[in-house]
Amino acid sequence: MIAIVDYGVGNLFSLASSLKAIGAEIVVSGEKKVLHEAEKIILPGVGAFRDARAKLAKNNLDEFLIAEAKSGKPFLGICLGMQMMFEKSYEYGEYEGLGLLKGKVVPIKDCLTDKSLKVPHIGWNALEIVRDNPLLKYVKNGDFVYFVHSYYVADCAESLLAVTDYSCPLTAAVAKDNIYACQFHPEKSGAVGLNILRAFNEI
Repeated sequence: MIAIVDYGVGNLFSLASSLKAIGAEIVVSGEKKVLHEAEKIILPGVGAFRDARAKLAKNNLDEFLIAEAKSGKPFLGICLGMQMMFEKSYEYGEYEGLGLLKGKVVPIKDCLTDKSLKVPHIGWNALEIVRDNPLLKYVKNGDFVYFVHSYYVADCAESLLAVTDYSCPLTAAVAKDNIYACQFHPEKSGAVGLNILRAFNEI
């Protein structure tokens, strides 16, 4: 059973539908008991880091998720959910993340070598795999996935799995031990995205 964390950030219908399409058993919940009983957890998220982080802090859901991840349970962060797994974000200020992975969240605009490129980085872009991992076992170099983001994770060499080129390398996927994350939206990435969700379901 995979639990999708429902904490009032984003529409979870597409993600739930994609997981069902690959045959996963799922539950969508914000209740600690339900999340604890699940075999795997997915933390989704869209919007501002500060707002999402504050919502997680309600009822100490943040501390609970840290404990669940540290227990060894397979844990997947998606988009903003990925960014919150790191130590710190500099989106409209400076905010503490969950600290599950080493790295920081910084503006894409500061990375660009081609200043004519638009931010947010929206649309399909190719993956460049830098390290093998079970999460990407059905993915090959050059596969396209769908991004929507204005910030990216930097200084995350120890967990880096894949990047995408936007005149500079942007972190696309990471993993360390039982913790996995992707900046792109697998639920919006067609067959490639479904294969990534399938791989997580098989972990």
